[in-house]
Amino acid sequence: MGNREIVKNIPIAPLKIAAHVSAASLGEEVNSYLVEERKRAYELLNENQKDSLLLRGFNPDTFLVNHSCPRFGTGEAKAVVNESMRGVDEFIIADITNCSNTYQINGYTNHMSPDDIYSDLKRIIGATVSRAHRVNVIMPFLYESRQHKRAKRESLDCANALHELIDMGVKNIITFDAHDPRVQNSIPLSGFDNFMPTYNFVKALLKRYPDIEFSKDSMMIISPDEGAMDRSVYLANNLGVDMGMFYKRRDYSKVVNGRNPIVAHEFLGNSVKGKTVIIVDDMISSGESMLDTAMELKERQAGRVIVLCTFGLFTNGFEKFDEFYEKGFIDCIITTNLNYKPMEIYTKKWYEEANCSRYLAEIIDNFNHDISMSSITEGTNRIQGLLQKKKEDSQQKLFSC
Repeated sequence: MGNREIVKNIPIAPLKIAAHVSAASLGEEVNSYLVEERKRAYELLNENQKDSLLLRGFNPDTFLVNHSCPRFGTGEAKAVVNESMRGVDEFIIADITNCSNTYQINGYTNHMSPDDIYSDLKRIIGATVSRAHRVNVIMPFLYESRQHKRAKRESLDCANALHELIDMGVKNIITFDAHDPRVQNSIPLSGFDNFMPTYNFVKALLKRYPDIEFSKDSMMIISPDEGAMDRSVYLANNLGVDMGMFYKRRDYSKVVNGRNPIVAHEFLGNSVKGKTVIIVDDMISSGESMLDTAMELKERQAGRVIVLCTFGLFTNGFEKFDEFYEKGFIDCIITTNLNYKPMEIYTKKWYEEANCSRYLAEIIDNFNHDISMSSITEGTNRIQGLLQKKKEDSQQKLFSC
């Protein structure tokens, strides 16, 4: 953000980031970008602006809050914040998918579940909301987002959680690629922002495959089911390529691992023979559906099979993905750094990461200045800029030859 924007849009309050232990590494990366950008912007100001009380806390050495959520021997916990939060614009980051953190309960070691992390999130809110100027919650993977609608006698967990956060005094809830963004209808008068990492995916794709061709003759975007249609249509339109989709036939007489098992995948679309196909979805959980889709595409003689998923959960481990990579069913899987993944994944030849830390830092900065998000959320312009740069680079290589 430049000098002119700072003068026109003063931060609404000093910025603070409380990164729960589940999102510690993401919080550190975001903090690093914010510190760097704020110091650069601060140097552009004149002396009168620098001395203004309105810019207090604008460029500290860190925005991270010193806090913890210790537990008693029974497993009960509390939030402890070790610095003043009075009058600050607080952003709490929590990754409810991080199962690597542990705690002791009656001598046993427990791994933190999404429920445990969500409870810690509420504890941090409870410890600071009465003093902070504003509290904002960042859950990249929205808590209980797959339980967003009711079928028969079921709980509406995601809607209940959103209501609970708003009732506690949270002003804005920020998430990425929500499983069904219509869940925000449960809190229609409150702030709910759902950001998409499409630009970051295209950037990672070009990093992995610098010579990849974006044309109708060489590429097709694939939606693995009807739920991913919007994501796929958006990407296909931006890249100027065709789209196809799979329809999942399920056995609704059975429930296995909380869902109806898939009987078959039916493909709707033009031929994929020899084309690079890109499968787009919001998450990889066990990966069963995604891998079945990749195998179906290879059986239809697709060329490269690339998977773009916002959240790589890999709940059943990596063995099946290794097997499908060795058999040639998948060429690459790209996910973001917005959720926890075991370090082992970075040794996999089939994996590439789309880093969204700078993107999240820009989102927080814009929120803190209370300005429009259009400059960073207009993915179309950013993607077209990448494609134009790739085109220019290709022409320069051609002329140099």
